[in-house]
Amino acid sequence: MDRVVIHTDGGCRGNPGPGAFAAVLRSGKRVKTVVGSERSTTNNRMELRAAIAALEALKRPCRVKVVTDSEYLRRGITEWLPAWRKNGWRTSARKPVLNRDLWEKLVEASGGHEIEWEWVRGHAGHPDNELCDRLVNEEMDRLILES
Repeated sequence: MDRVVIHTDGGCRGNPGPGAFAAVLRSGKRVKTVVGSERSTTNNRMELRAAIAALEALKRPCRVKVVTDSEYLRRGITEWLPAWRKNGWRTSARKPVLNRDLWEKLVEASGGHEIEWEWVRGHAGHPDNELCDRLVNEEMDRLILES
């Protein structure tokens, strides 16, 4: 199985507001970036979209490390998701899980891969985290200029 390290980021201006996501995928000497945007979204949705797009970009099952500065993403997929599914997509407070559509897509995109989820502090000088942040901001700038 190929080993892939993926860094992800998402953001928006306003919450909700115009937003973007980015991912940097590295496997050996190969590097790929994935970028996208939405006109009206939330930061958490963009964090999820970054991970989904990155995993969907993989052509075959891989050993993957996903590095994110989003505790929502990391804790959601590693801690909260099993309980949400068991409780019919309800939180411990019995409220509907926000962004269920994207959590379900993330589960689907994760299939076939061995995934490790790692959190890093954002804006702390990690090169690929900083690159993702820059790509997110460039994409938001482009989206806003087009509007």
